[in-house]
Amino acid sequence: MSHAIKALGCLAGFLAVLFAAAGAHLGLGEGEARMLGSVTMLLGFHAPALIVVGLWGAWRGGALLAAGLFLFCLAVLVRVFSGQSLGPVAPIGGFAMMGGWLWLGVVALRGR
Repeated sequence: MSHAIKALGCLAGFLAVLFAAAGAHLGLGEGEARMLGSVTMLLGFHAPALIVVGLWGAWRGGALLAAGLFLFCLAVLVRVFSGQSLGPVAPIGGFAMMGGWLWLGVVALRGR
């Protein structure tokens, strides 16, 4: 499972670069560009974190972090490119990311 977490970190890094380029070249409106910038930032920040978590072997926290990142980014990207809302998917993803970070903090305090 740790290899999958590291691979997801690499995918997040790839997507961060892809969406940064898309934001620079697609001519989006101000609101959409700002939302895409948030997705790019979150993917970019979490990419190295997921790789480190995979190396650390704390796969449960990494899985929760990756799932939350996926849900949040998916909901925002659907909104940017289609104008449709996925309802509470973005906040659920955000709470999952926060839960992943808290889980990792507990693992760290336990000395693992």
